[in-house]
This record gives sequence, C-alpha cells and structure tokens, in this order.
Amino acid sequence: MKLTYRHNPLQSQHSPLPGNAAPGRARTPAPLSPLELAQRLQTSLELERVLEMFSETIQWAFPHDGMTYDHPGLGLHASWGRISRHSCCYNLVVEREEIGELRFLRGRKFRDEELTELENLMGVLVYPLRNSLLYRQAVESAQTDPLTGLSNRAAMERLLPRELASLRRGQHELALLVVDVDHFKRINDTLGHSAGDRVLRATAKCLREATRESDMLFRYGGEEFVMLMRTDSPEDGLQAGERIRTVLRECPELQAAASGMQLTASIGVAQAHPLDTPATLFDRADQAMYLAKQAGRDRVVGSEK
Repeated sequence: MKLTYRHNPLQSQHSPLPGNAAPGRARTPAPLSPLELAQRLQTSLELERVLEMFSETIQWAFPHDGMTYDHPGLGLHASWGRISRHSCCYNLVVEREEIGELRFLRGRKFRDEELTELENLMGVLVYPLRNSLLYRQAVESAQTDPLTGLSNRAAMERLLPRELASLRRGQHELALLVVDVDHFKRINDTLGHSAGDRVLRATAKCLREATRESDMLFRYGGEEFVMLMRTDSPEDGLQAGERIRTVLRECPELQAAASGMQLTASIGVAQAHPLDTPATLFDRADQAMYLAKQAGRDRVVGSEK
C-alpha cells in the first residue's frame, strides 16, 4: 500500500459538502481493532457504503467533520459531512494501482499522532475499497454493450421501472423511443457482418451526437436501439424522433459504413402513462416502430394510446 499525503488548510468553514448527506455522528462509535474494522468493511461491496462505514467507525481515533473521495479515472466523486478549515489528502495506491484520493476535513489542525493513526487505519481500508471498485466495474461491464459502448437491455430493464416510478410521483414526463435501422439484414447479407458491425457502431455514435446528456440510450438487441427521455410535453418525444431520424440519414460516418446504400431508421415513440408497466410502454413504442416500417420506413410514428 502506498499513501501520498498533503495538508491543505481551507478558507471556508462549516459549509455543507455537496453530494451525500452527513453520516449520523450523535455519538462516537466504540473503538474497534483493525481486525474488527476489516470485518465491518467487508460486509458491503457498495463503494459509498464502505467509505461511509470507514468514516463513521474511525471517529473515535480520528475525529473529522467531513470526508470526500475522488477517482478521476473512473469519474467517481462522493462526499460526506461538511467543509471545514483544515484538510488532509491521501492518494491511495495498491500494488501499483491507483484507487482514488481521500480527503478529511475538520475545524482544527490535524496533529501528527492523529495522522499516524489514520494512516494505520487506512491500511485496513484499501483492500475493501479496491474490491468495491472491482465490483462496481464488473456491474457496469455487465450492463454495457461491448460492440457499441452503449448501455444494454439489462441496464434498460433495471432503469425503466425507476423512471416510471418518478413519473407516477409527478417528477417528470417520460417518452420511450425505439429506433430500428432499416434493411439491416440486407447489409449483413450483401456486405457481410463486419459491415453490419460498422453500421451499428456508427449508429450508436450518431445517436449520442443527436441526443441530450440527460437522454438515456441503450442497444436493445440486433439493430434495435432504445432511448428514454424526460419530457415537458407529449410533442417532445416526436420532435426528438424526427431529429434522430434526420441526423441518422445525414450522418457521414453512418452512410460511409455501408458503401452504396442509403441508411435510414424507422422510429416508434410512446409517451408514458401512470398506469404503464415497463412492458406496456416498450410494446407501444415497438408497435409504433413496426407501423413506421409498414408505412415505408425512414419515418417516425407515435403510439396512439
């Protein structure tokens, strides 16, 4: 284990940290031995929970007002407690692998003996922390389509119930779009499966460029893609469908992926209703997409229900 330490006195005092709420610290937990601390940290593989347990448990030996964790390489940030005047930061490295930076904050300066105790305790944290990172990466990998880099069907099926629950609470409106590449079988049959893979990768890239950061894109399977979008009105989903249809038709990278063929997409749109289940919402958008196919392809059709 390698720890790189730096001390950084802050100017602001007692401001809430953004992100997670402060852990309850009405009383300081009883001291734990390193073995007991390790056993406690091993009860979870959730990254935020492991770090929160560590912060709560070491209060007896290392009192602090707040803690932050950052892993720029994985785009991770979490925080607990509040900003205070003094901070100490540690870059954590295990077996030459960087596993993030921990920063502790409090109103009074850290004493050398406290920092020594903290470093001993962090020796217990690093392996549970690395296991949590590996678990997180494995979960994300299982929900990512390897060909296009988009989220996959499993990720959509996990996310859609949550979005429908938010709809029922009145937090936002929701539309689901099914995007299907036209004549994809012909591409595979005439140009080969490698050309088909190029078309799918280019379609995913063009879809990213045609959507907002808040829109959720998935490769559902084969040549079929799904987009979930939060909307302000029922017209938003149809307008987004038209924008996507036009972008795909005019996307140079997509058109170059299948030489000699004009690539288009048929799109079905369904606006979510409070009584929708994930299956009924998807089925309405999927049926609308098939109506677009039957009507001549390269068009957008909205669900009537």
